[in-house]
Amino acid sequence: MSIPVFQVDAFTDKPFYGNPAAVCILPEPRDKKWMQLVAREMNLSETAFLHRRGDHFNLRWFTPAVEVDLCGHATLASAHILWETGIMDKHEQARFDTRSGMLTADLRDRMIELNFPAVPDEPSGAPFELCQALGIKQGYIGKTKFDYLVEVDSEKTVRDLSPDFSQLKTIPVRGIIVTAPASSPEYNFVSRFFAPGAGIDEDPVTGSSHCSLGPFWKRKTGRSEFVACQLSERGGIVHVRVDGDRVYIGGQAVTVLHGELTD
Repeated sequence: MSIPVFQVDAFTDKPFYGNPAAVCILPEPRDKKWMQLVAREMNLSETAFLHRRGDHFNLRWFTPAVEVDLCGHATLASAHILWETGIMDKHEQARFDTRSGMLTADLRDRMIELNFPAVPDEPSGAPFELCQALGIKQGYIGKTKFDYLVEVDSEKTVRDLSPDFSQLKTIPVRGIIVTAPASSPEYNFVSRFFAPGAGIDEDPVTGSSHCSLGPFWKRKTGRSEFVACQLSERGGIVHVRVDGDRVYIGGQAVTVLHGELTD
């Protein structure tokens, strides 16, 4: 039985930028071991698996190494494929049952807006290895239920980071978010995201990290809406709107590949 699989670049409006995700549309649920093997074969930061259940879709996300609890760019990619292939009408809201609860996606003009739970940070002491691995001086460090969030002094510092990934991998969190105010007037803040413990040294554009970055920068600035840039090599733009305990994450997506799994 062939299973359609798509590769989508998320948080970009042009191919080969943003964050690539694979999207597998399943006729029925598959076991975790099989999904992990497919994700390893795809070898992208995330592979999304979805199948319809009534008025919504069950959605799970896998890196090449582990299943994760929350992923923005693969959710955005999944909604994009559902609308692009005609599985859903573009006026319909996409609803996903996930390990982080029910998530939704809406198409607003050319942008997809995801409704995700806020994942705020709290000030935290950090292991010595964290700053050492990042090559920075101790500054503000917060911790969410998934990640460490590190604020540095400038966009240049974020851009110039060259972490020791073997050392970062020893830190028992999903990933490390590093952020600073943007120096470019078209953006409000910048970030990078490192997750060697999850099998991804650097994620190109991380939707879920903005569930923490949005509340963090709202607390610092009093604003509730932002345009953010993730400064990976591929780069990507994320629109962020904080509303209570929800964070709305907006971006565009482009399909770059369509094939079939032959399992």
